[in-house]
Amino acid sequence: MYADHTLTPKEAIRLCALGMLAQSPTTYMGLAHAIRHFVSRVVGPTPEIMGHSIELLKYEGLVAVVEGEGDSAVLQLTPAGQAEMQALLTAKLRPSNTELNRLLVALKFRFLHLLDAAAQRLEAEQLMEACEQEVLRLIDLRQHHAEDEGCLTLWLDHEIGALETRQAWLAAFRDRLPIRS
Repeated sequence: MYADHTLTPKEAIRLCALGMLAQSPTTYMGLAHAIRHFVSRVVGPTPEIMGHSIELLKYEGLVAVVEGEGDSAVLQLTPAGQAEMQALLTAKLRPSNTELNRLLVALKFRFLHLLDAAAQRLEAEQLMEACEQEVLRLIDLRQHHAEDEGCLTLWLDHEIGALETRQAWLAAFRDRLPIRS
């Protein structure tokens, strides 16, 4: 994790693998393919992010082989892997609009149902807070450049509007979540 307790790219891939295994055991090859497919569809092909080893998850005791070997070995999440998945899933987001954040938000939504109701609501509120910080950052930038020539303020207005729409969607999403499990 970074110093601000947000996830690194490798931890995003780790969350993807552990979350998938939390849903159901799968083969080594199936897991590698599913991770590659999901990540490349969310952020595009990114070889630097994809280098995380499933073997490392086995070595750390986060996943275990339940049958087979090699690429056809069936992997299952261990209790330590479940705890690690929940810790990664509830990590903070940086208030920025980066490809890594896009992937982390997608992973949070993909695996949110694996958390209890209170944790789901907390995650939704954390997403709302990150969005609010991004809006405030862009409003500050817009105010600073309000008198500048060019099209920056037009683009910033568009970005702020999109973020405000996202804020409203996140609030409605949070309100649909159950209060208790």
